Amino acid sequence: MKFQIKQIGIIHSPYKTKDKCPIQGSTKPNSKGKIEIFPEYAEGLETIETFSHIILFYIFNQAGEIKLSRPTFLDDAPHGVFASRHPCRPNSIGISIVKLEKRNKNILHVREIDVLNNTPLIDIKPYIPRFDYRKNANNGWTETKKIRRKPLNRE
Repeated sequence: MKFQIKQIGIIHSPYKTKDKCPIQGSTKPNSKGKIEIFPEYAEGLETIETFSHIILFYIFNQAGEIKLSRPTFLDDAPHGVFASRHPCRPNSIGISIVKLEKRNKNILHVREIDVLNNTPLIDIKPYIPRFDYRKNANNGWTETKKIRRKPLNRE
């Protein structure tokens, strides 16, 4: 089975290099970005401004070598790529939840951005707490890990 994913827009952020980009947007609540939706997809934004947060799906177009097990930004011990959010993954798909500040036609102004500048956007979905939040969910191996500064030499 073959499939094709279309780019629907581009993510603009202040982060031009991986070492400057936060690990998660929640660690930089005031970081601002813009999501530019290509004109042919702008109609799909109708009523998106009624949501406080949106989920961005994008391509890690600057990711490094794909390894199925590796240390992460939270831990020096290796973890499977599917048990982490590391950007170097087989399909290079990233996901981020951002705070939607406002919409101006085909431009979405957001906060809590953790994506590199000029990243290809492939989809947006509203974050809906009554569907997306799971009361009994746990944090897995990350439970005891503190967010730390990313080392400069790690991809």
